[in-house]
Amino acid sequence: MRFAVKNPATGEELATHSSSVQTSSADDVRAAISDAYAVFKEGTWSKAPLDVRSSVLAQLAQNVAENIDDLAKMESLQTGRPIREMKAQLLRVPEWLIYFASVLRTHQGFVAPTDGPLLNYVQRVPLGVVAQITPFNHPLFIAIKKLAPALAAGNSVIVKPSEHAPCSVLELADMAEAAGLPNGVLSVLPGFGKTTGMNIISNPMIRKVDVTGGTIMGRDVGAIVGRNLAAYNAELGGKAPVVVFDDADPESAANGAAFACFVASGQTCISGTRLIVQEQIYDDFMRHFLHKVETIKLRMGDPLNPKTMMGTVISEQQVQRIQDMVDRRSKKSKILAGGQRLTGTSSWDGFDFSKGAFYPPTVIANISTDEDLWREEVFGPVVVVKKFTDESEGVTLANACKYGLGAGIWTQNLSRAHRVAADIEAGLVWVNTHHRNDPSSPWGGMKESGIGRENGIEAYKSCMPHILLLRRPADIPRYADSQTKSTIVNIATAEDTRENQDWFALDGEDRRYG
Repeated sequence: MRFAVKNPATGEELATHSSSVQTSSADDVRAAISDAYAVFKEGTWSKAPLDVRSSVLAQLAQNVAENIDDLAKMESLQTGRPIREMKAQLLRVPEWLIYFASVLRTHQGFVAPTDGPLLNYVQRVPLGVVAQITPFNHPLFIAIKKLAPALAAGNSVIVKPSEHAPCSVLELADMAEAAGLPNGVLSVLPGFGKTTGMNIISNPMIRKVDVTGGTIMGRDVGAIVGRNLAAYNAELGGKAPVVVFDDADPESAANGAAFACFVASGQTCISGTRLIVQEQIYDDFMRHFLHKVETIKLRMGDPLNPKTMMGTVISEQQVQRIQDMVDRRSKKSKILAGGQRLTGTSSWDGFDFSKGAFYPPTVIANISTDEDLWREEVFGPVVVVKKFTDESEGVTLANACKYGLGAGIWTQNLSRAHRVAADIEAGLVWVNTHHRNDPSSPWGGMKESGIGRENGIEAYKSCMPHILLLRRPADIPRYADSQTKSTIVNIATAEDTRENQDWFALDGEDRRYG
């Protein structure tokens, strides 16, 4: 069976990679996993010299870098995100491959101290066949974030991309083969979660499942993986707070909050969906923020227009879900901007909104903490705003949520920044910035936002358990006994932040994404 991939900006079927994509059947899944396991056991990749694996990853990084323009267009067509946004993101993607290629050449085992005439040396070995379920919002970026450490570690990998956006991941598989990755080491199996995805994760030959998606799905997958005693990594839902203190620079804080809230049309797990603003700065901050929201809306249009600032959400169904959540808000709430899907034509470039899944940046005040818009992930460009009085209340509001993936803090007070970052229950905390990401920095959530970490040495180690030779002493680190928390601090001045870090600036100059 084949399925069509549609452009959410026009509703038309794509002719990218192919006019339609073949669904992977149960037989296809079994054959791919069996082949992956056979290749793993043969050792063509799993036992290849580390410098060989490193060179292949470095070549893949070069292949991706040489095709950024085509890949960015493909990503924009299948997700509806602006091509400016996709190009800026994909320009950073090769860094993940280069980083893990470097890890292969530098990471070392160790000798554990033991009593008596024993030599206890510790090495890491690959797990076997690893399954990865990737989402639609960052199709290629998240696939590479997961693939790079798994391949570096010597595993065979099965990827099931989102049915909304499989094309770029299929292209990546072709690039990997051209880079020298042996046949069978990487297989991309398009299809739907309830069929193809379920067939993959339930296969007992799979030794690890790595998934990015919603929390409900993450629980269901985890239960299946647990029965097979396989390793599990899950980056799940989020409802990131952005806490703005009264000593923050209001303009750069508003610019940064707009980036947090509306990049990718709010379709990121670390999207700033809860603006928590101290009452003394509230009016000044909101004046800047709502002005920025209006300029973003005015520059919505054709995602392939290089000056368009915000595109679509992923589908018509998602537009309706967003609208339903907005419409269910309490009567005391107040819509300050947006709140209704876009129809008609763009004043920016004349693009026809009525054909696509366009929803404007939306800001809603006076939402209580027991409402869905505060508690549940919208996955769209909708943010709620709430005032607070003192630091304690601000932290309490930030933590008043079941999720704990990302959070932002805006303050010029050094002590407060680190104090509040430590108190916020999130795996990622940004200070005077948001959404910054690096292949060396662990990425993952607390509470119901998931388990395990992407990026960094931790991701590499999670794909290679210890093998302990001669004896396992009690003092060898057990990485599952704790979890990391990354705090990323923007140390630029407020003036520099306003000038050089405003993603939605009217000048349209290139900015760093992530």
